[in-house]
Amino acid sequence: MKILVYGAGVLGSYLAHELVRGGHNVTMLARGQRADELEKSGNVIRHYFQFQTTVHNVRVIRELQPDDVYDLIFVVMKYPDFEAVLPALAANHSSHIVIMGNNASPGEMEKYLQAHSPVAKKVAFAFQTIAGWRENGRVISVRGPRTKINIGGLGEELSWRSVIDQALVNTKYKWTYQNNMNEWLKSHFVMILALNSIASTYHGNLRRAAKDKKLLKLVIHAVDEGHQVLEKNGFTVTPAAQKQFARKKRKLFYILLKIMLSTPIGRILLSDKAVSANEMTALQQAFDHLKIRANVATPHWDDLQHYSPPIQGS
Repeated sequence: MKILVYGAGVLGSYLAHELVRGGHNVTMLARGQRADELEKSGNVIRHYFQFQTTVHNVRVIRELQPDDVYDLIFVVMKYPDFEAVLPALAANHSSHIVIMGNNASPGEMEKYLQAHSPVAKKVAFAFQTIAGWRENGRVISVRGPRTKINIGGLGEELSWRSVIDQALVNTKYKWTYQNNMNEWLKSHFVMILALNSIASTYHGNLRRAAKDKKLLKLVIHAVDEGHQVLEKNGFTVTPAAQKQFARKKRKLFYILLKIMLSTPIGRILLSDKAVSANEMTALQQAFDHLKIRANVATPHWDDLQHYSPPIQGS
């Protein structure tokens, strides 16, 4: 397949790596220094837990032209950056697009693409479970042996799943189709907003944060309140186990949260390197709008936003 990975950050670079390994003709869209790095040295990825480095040469473009047609386009970038690329995606004559990453407004994006494109656009949304950062011209990829992808449409089964299956079949991805990625993505960012407040509260010192019992309990209650906001807005928390975990299994949630903050992988996943501050700000703004619409009290969530850690030694 002829596939474009639109975006060459941590997630896009790893996706391109897997698609090349799967035997596809892969192009990456990048700009500035990142495009220069890819053209000069290839897509260099250091696989953190696998203790190996891979290099793949890929075709690199800096702009997407309307008549540059691909079998499938994966758009992989931070949530605040999606809006700027929608006009180029709409003008392009490719029919199949997967928008991958945190996303608070997938419905609006789908409507825009379908309303402004000269061809019928089939759009899906996805999220891959992977973390990492860029340094010295390469990507540091933090992942397990098989990276999971949740993918789907907005309340309806994708009629073109075979295209996506063909792209992913020879990769190491494990992918699961969701009936409503809008609900899945909203449920996901409620969780990560609460979790990422831990690192910001302690300025990245997660070892100290792991010892703050009050903060961890506040996070758990905040997640539950976030779920209530979603439900009041008419969304179903997805997966359902996520809601039950925060509402009825809080002791287990607390133990697992404490373990995560005490292990290297947990500290990496929540570190400043692996988290985009501007993306968290944009997602928080989206959640604030949902809170206003829901008109429900969220005292724990509000306290979490202004929480100050106890002074050491007190």
